[in-house]
Amino acid sequence: MTVVGYARVSTLEQDPALQHDALTAAGAAKVFTDFASGATAQRPQLTACLEYLRSGDTLAVWRIDRLGRSVEDLTRIVNDLAERGIQFRSTTEAIDTTTVGGELVFHVFAAVAQMERRLIRERTVAGLAAARARGRKGGRPSVMTDQRVAAAAALRTQGLTLNEIAASLGVGRSSVVRALRQPIAAAARPSTTGAVS
Repeated sequence: MTVVGYARVSTLEQDPALQHDALTAAGAAKVFTDFASGATAQRPQLTACLEYLRSGDTLAVWRIDRLGRSVEDLTRIVNDLAERGIQFRSTTEAIDTTTVGGELVFHVFAAVAQMERRLIRERTVAGLAAARARGRKGGRPSVMTDQRVAAAAALRTQGLTLNEIAASLGVGRSSVVRALRQPIAAAARPSTTGAVS
């Protein structure tokens, strides 16, 4: 049983050391690395990695958006791995598909990753002019997109602490606290008593 890592950075200028360090800390004996945009289908090291894996192995990634280009792409890869007896783990999102809760969290994060890529692309095309047309008067947009708010609420129902949710989403704890106070997030999480952890 071997942990095999896969890392991807978007350009040759980016340094994959952060991903490599996290994967090594997760027990990866070997790490495959692609230098390519997530939008491209040409990821030769991912192909080599998937061919290298054997039943009983675990594929580890730093974040699930390093692995797939869309929800469909991520789901296909992870389902193919499961059929081959290979586990999947994401170190940042604490996803482990060997559990039912882990499968749910995987699908939530896969959807968030896809939506964030689409939103970034739309913002790039539309630019500030479109933002002004929607009535924005300046200032930075919240890091908690609707998708991240939904993900935070889903993770809260799984019993994760606010700190764990913040780490999984790559945002500050205060952003998670504010997001979970929103009516849509509050409606999505179960009622609890006592202090917030």
